Amino acid sequence: MTEVYKAVDPTLVPKKTLRSGDQIPAVGLGTFGSDRFTHEEVAEAVKEAIRLGYRHIDCAAVYMNEKHIGKAIAEVIAEGTVTREELWITGKVWNDRHTEVVKACQETLDDLQLDYLDLYLVHWPFPNYHAPGCDGDSRNPDSKPFSIEEFMSTWKQMESLVEAGKVRNIGTSNMTVAKFEKVLPLMNVLPAVNEMELHPCFQQPALFDYAVSKGIQPIGFCPIGSPTRPDRDKTETDAVDIEHPAVVKVAKRLGVHPAVVCIKWAVQRGQIPIPFSVRPNEYLSNLESSFKDPITPEEMEELATADCNSRLIKGQVFLWEGANSWEDLWDLDGNIAQ
Repeated sequence: MTEVYKAVDPTLVPKKTLRSGDQIPAVGLGTFGSDRFTHEEVAEAVKEAIRLGYRHIDCAAVYMNEKHIGKAIAEVIAEGTVTREELWITGKVWNDRHTEVVKACQETLDDLQLDYLDLYLVHWPFPNYHAPGCDGDSRNPDSKPFSIEEFMSTWKQMESLVEAGKVRNIGTSNMTVAKFEKVLPLMNVLPAVNEMELHPCFQQPALFDYAVSKGIQPIGFCPIGSPTRPDRDKTETDAVDIEHPAVVKVAKRLGVHPAVVCIKWAVQRGQIPIPFSVRPNEYLSNLESSFKDPITPEEMEELATADCNSRLIKGQVFLWEGANSWEDLWDLDGNIAQ
């Protein structure tokens, strides 16, 4: 017998106001699951999540499931569950399309069966490309370090999408403070958000605080430590957030799974988590966690100590010839690696 779940009232889910004045739901549904789940399973999760109260769906062309998700969105709109205006849909331009952003965005719009996107991101700040599903040792000989000129050429195309009404807000992903310092003064339209890895064991306080100080809303991927991330991104030294004593302690008090604590912590800290799941009980509890049974201030202080700088998505497949290690992608010494 199929279990019936009670939908969440979307108005109970907090929202964050972006620099444009647009309001984005404080929890979204991630859709990067293609390494473990079929496109059909991801699309079905999107459809059912919207029926259960989700209004924020985070997509990307490189996930290769936007056509499937587009059909799911069209179906829930057609059945009267939701209107387009009630949804927040994010898309991202992939690394191999940095010179043709407008064309790439139109393809995403067509695949998602939409007239506009609420948010469009530069997925990575360089055009280094690797095919989906490659292993962690793969390297592309055409990869190269971050270029201010090339990034700004891409950004100008992003700005044109706002002017054309194809995109309401634009933003960045996987940026660093050093890169922001170089490009923010050159922008006409500033980023609404920066999507970045954020979870209790990897809190990125310097980048988080910098983004907030510049009016850039942090969106956190891997909010529970991404147990289903690709194998190429796993190493023996990775922290496991849902097993951390501080997380488990709060979970026991609340009588919830530790994953729920990670989502609560994210919302209360001020970032927007975009957890992925194809299981209704999981994505429903993730949404409910944004407004039910808050973590106490004392527990938030204890969870701050869980940060052990454990980056899970290292990005090593994007390294260029001459780079030392994946750390070169993240400008750890405050300088852009070349």
